[in-house]
Amino acid sequence: MKNFVVKTLANAGALAVAIWLLQGITLTGGNTGRQALTLILVALLFGLVNFVVKPVVKLLSFPLFILTLGLITLVINALMLLLTSWLAGSLDLAFHVDGFWTAVLGGLIVSIVSWALHMVLPDDKD
Repeated sequence: MKNFVVKTLANAGALAVAIWLLQGITLTGGNTGRQALTLILVALLFGLVNFVVKPVVKLLSFPLFILTLGLITLVINALMLLLTSWLAGSLDLAFHVDGFWTAVLGGLIVSIVSWALHMVLPDDKD
């Protein structure tokens, strides 16, 4: 359970940094509390997408992974961010990603920040 909370907080922090750095990724809401709740819900949704969909996509794109020496991972991360944006729109969450190239940059930022936060935050292994 602690690991789940840590991963959700890391995703929320990484998404917050991407929202802060990129104009094409937006999170709107009436007040700060509403935005924080939306960010946590989007982080949960992002975690769910990465848990369910991403392994299937990575398995199906394995030949491209070898061909591109792993650079296809940037595209897969962008697609997971776009899927999260689409699902958030379907669930009336105020989170949106404008376009593929914004998603590529956002996916790169989310990956780096999430990795750094996982290094800093405690988990069940400690």
